Amino acid sequence: MTTAIETPKARGVDMKFEIVVIPVSDVDRAKRFYSKLGWRLDADFAAGDDFRVIQFTPPGSGCSVIFGKNVTAAAPGSAQGLYLIVSDIKAARAELLGRGVEIGEVFHGVGDKYAGAGEPYLFGRLRVDGPDPELRSYRSFASFSDPDGNGWLFQEVTGRLPGRVDADTTFASSTDLASALRRAAAAHGEHEKRTGGHDANWPDWYADYIVREQAGKELPS
Repeated sequence: MTTAIETPKARGVDMKFEIVVIPVSDVDRAKRFYSKLGWRLDADFAAGDDFRVIQFTPPGSGCSVIFGKNVTAAAPGSAQGLYLIVSDIKAARAELLGRGVEIGEVFHGVGDKYAGAGEPYLFGRLRVDGPDPELRSYRSFASFSDPDGNGWLFQEVTGRLPGRVDADTTFASSTDLASALRRAAAAHGEHEKRTGGHDANWPDWYADYIVREQAGKELPS
């Protein structure tokens, strides 16, 4: 059973999660890898031979990664379970393959079974090949690693659970907006089949669908 935890109604001071530090053994090699991903290079600062910090930001992300020399005591490759949320996991995976980056096949979990011998992820240690059969949001994944073994996962999210987003409807990229429009168009097609005629107010229907989907509310029918 899926449940949403109630969040406090009163808003306090904004606390924006913006940086994840990842441990690497070879700074230049890591820089080449994250450049290859197509991520934006924000900074490369050095102070003599003892300090260097590099920052990259994934496309459409409000959070960046930092690595370098003397920026963390963690062992190289020990950062695991780093999630990149995408609206189309097949397209995201194809993009990395096109850039020459190794990435595993899309997989999903096994219902209510979680124990197994595989690498752990959000739904345990069992991985089944292919996207979620019902194409449910949050349920399809694909994993890859940087040269040190720091582990990343794509997770496909097409609709948020209640309370997971603020009231404003926003999109990180034109690709995400286009995907939302395609889902609205498909749902609206089914709506017109049920009503038996052309809906001249389709822009309003699309807008309502997209806002409700992103807020995790019940979708229009």
